[in-house]
Amino acid sequence: METSSLPTVVHGATVELPIVAAKPPAGGDSTDRRTPAVGRPTDRDATADRPATAARDAIADRPATAARDAIADRPAPPVEHPAVGHPGAIPQQRAPERAESTATTTVLPYVGSETSRRTRQLRAWMLTAPVDLIALLGPLLWTRTYWRGTLVAAALTVTIFAAGGLYRARRHMSILDELPSLCGRLLAAASIVSIIAALRHDSVEYGAGFMRSVAISAGLVIVGRAVTRATVTFARRHRWVEHNAIILGSGPVAVELSRLLRRYPRYGLRFVGHVGVGPQRTDGPPVPLLATLDDLESTIPMVDCDVLIIADVEVPEPALMEVLRRPACVGCDLFVVPRLWGSRSQGGLPDHIGAIPVVQIRHTALSGPRWAVKRCSDLVFATVALVVLSPLLLLCALATLAEGGRGIFFYQDRVGRHGRPFKVIKFRTMRPHDEQESQTRWSIADDQRIGPVGRFMRRTSLDELPQLWNILRGDMTVVGPRPERPYFVEKFSAEHPDYAMRHRVPMGLTGLAQVSGLRGDTPISDRARFDNYYIENWSLWLDAKVLLRTIAEVFRGGGR
Repeated sequence: METSSLPTVVHGATVELPIVAAKPPAGGDSTDRRTPAVGRPTDRDATADRPATAARDAIADRPATAARDAIADRPAPPVEHPAVGHPGAIPQQRAPERAESTATTTVLPYVGSETSRRTRQLRAWMLTAPVDLIALLGPLLWTRTYWRGTLVAAALTVTIFAAGGLYRARRHMSILDELPSLCGRLLAAASIVSIIAALRHDSVEYGAGFMRSVAISAGLVIVGRAVTRATVTFARRHRWVEHNAIILGSGPVAVELSRLLRRYPRYGLRFVGHVGVGPQRTDGPPVPLLATLDDLESTIPMVDCDVLIIADVEVPEPALMEVLRRPACVGCDLFVVPRLWGSRSQGGLPDHIGAIPVVQIRHTALSGPRWAVKRCSDLVFATVALVVLSPLLLLCALATLAEGGRGIFFYQDRVGRHGRPFKVIKFRTMRPHDEQESQTRWSIADDQRIGPVGRFMRRTSLDELPQLWNILRGDMTVVGPRPERPYFVEKFSAEHPDYAMRHRVPMGLTGLAQVSGLRGDTPISDRARFDNYYIENWSLWLDAKVLLRTIAEVFRGGGR
């Protein structure tokens, strides 16, 4: 059976209407009167028993949709074939009456509007966060009595909202979905501020007035949220704000997602194509592919992709993660269709596209606001530490000078973020024979050239303190993967595929792998696994935990 298609325009999009041309009947008789030619009148006896044409039967047996109704109401263009029995006639067979091919219309991308291209950089939180802040500061318009408490309450509430995921990207937006979480966090912030105000002020009248102010600001936040959600949804429906989305996979769920995104603009995504992940399915009609998984990194800038949706992937997870950790993929928002149908992440707001649940995955690299927060915390920590620890730094410098003479600092090449080299600074604990030994010798833990002072400094990690200056310069961060020499970076990257992924962030003064016992002669694969886990699950609290464990290691003397 051969198929062809006729282009039909429905609601501004081209839809392919399949036309089925059957093989000649068995026996090779091309003049069988039961198989009239399409498009030419035949005698009444041959056609009287035929209830309807194949196309109408196929449409009648399908569930009615807007696109198919439009096609059904439009007269089919004539298809000219030579009459049966004429020279050169094409053998025809009666088309099946129940659309036996079950051909599905391919979902094709549409051209984005000029307005959506200009608004590509906009995100919903850019509207929501300022409106929340204005609502929280609203009571200052009619009273300045509680201005300190109002400012503290506003800062605390926005922080709690951000920590609770109320500023994360969502595909399905509804104030009713957010209302329980919104009220709970408003109540938590108001309780904390009210307790502080009650401890600072004994006046009952002052406390009651402040609570009224907090209640008014909470009501304004809820109203503001309703307005911002309605505004974002309105802009999405008119396709003023939409982001290009690539769907990874070509299975049934992926095809359904593409149909939903094409039909419902309220999700704010413009479908640009499927990327093949794994072997092509043979249990259904073929799905046009934009690219393969190996070409995803080059395809993203080509189509200005902002969102990746993982659905129906049939490749090992390490191979998929290796691609998603590449720089071009890191800049995209990442959504995943849970493999366990109906499952969702606990503690967060459920999200969905149509009836398909989706879960947003955190970025695989530190970037954007998260990186700005981490950099600010690094600057504060390094500045305070240099001031507070300056007497200890002076004692270490004098001890190093007394034991080994001049040249108290040791400079060495290390590989930093994105593979850029930099000079790391340490207190010198021994003198290498030459530069070659310094760059290629792995461990010097049992070297006899290390004196008592150097051994003590290495065991307590005091020799690493000058790297606070590297942090101020931006070469390093307080917590992150430990820096390594170029020779070993090249060696380990060739042996362990995940090792090079450590360099998505600046190197750290201390790290999760180090406080987990992975120092010295320990497996490199385990170190890389811990480092990549830290990068992909970063939070300020994780940094705080690593710092506390580092302090414990210093006092325990668990260094090298």
